[in-house]
Amino acid sequence: MTQGVPLVIAAVGGLVLIAAYFIPYTQNWGEKAAVWFEVLAAIAFVLGGANLLKVHLKNVSDRIRGWGYSVIVLVSFLATLTAGLGKIGVQASPQFPAFPWSGPYRETSGAFWFAYEYAFKPLTATVFALLAFYVASAAFRAFRAENTEAILLLGTAFIILLGRTFAGVLLTSWIDPSVWSGFEYLTGLRIENMTVYIMSVFNTAGNRAIMIGIALGIVATSLRVLLGLDRSYLGRD
Repeated sequence: MTQGVPLVIAAVGGLVLIAAYFIPYTQNWGEKAAVWFEVLAAIAFVLGGANLLKVHLKNVSDRIRGWGYSVIVLVSFLATLTAGLGKIGVQASPQFPAFPWSGPYRETSGAFWFAYEYAFKPLTATVFALLAFYVASAAFRAFRAENTEAILLLGTAFIILLGRTFAGVLLTSWIDPSVWSGFEYLTGLRIENMTVYIMSVFNTAGNRAIMIGIALGIVATSLRVLLGLDRSYLGRD
């Protein structure tokens, strides 16, 4: 019984959305189901916030290794939650000037917007900047010309990297039809043109193959969930 009800709800919800997509008469069913999903998502956010508080408060209470990071998470979470729910610094909406909290919480003068623009965005940019060095280090270790496939991968990556920089453009700038008319048929050998060709032909073909594989995987996984064969979302027995 504890597993039967969730399985029925998942199967009915999935079948309703499929029917709403392919049968015009049932489109209204899909819209109603989407509203219910939004309600469930809101409840999930509340549960997620409660679980975050529980886990990190336990880390701080037990003084486990790295508990200082849990303190930072808790302070940031509570400060952001207070700024968003309390609409600190938000101006009243022109439609409801008598209510000081009637304005949108993402207004440019609000504390929530300030935290997002001057705390979250810089931290995100910093993390991605650090990731660039890790990616470069991993690429240096991975790109070893040990076989034909590795040589092709290394050469393609080298061309793409050069084609995205000024140095790559400068290296083949001498292939210019204005210098010699014969270069008109060799402009495809310029590194920037080779980069465009690789990205628009080979990369696009690879992306399409990957997307087709992902789509087939989604269909197979969805069918397993609808038929009750995959019960991993129910958690442990």
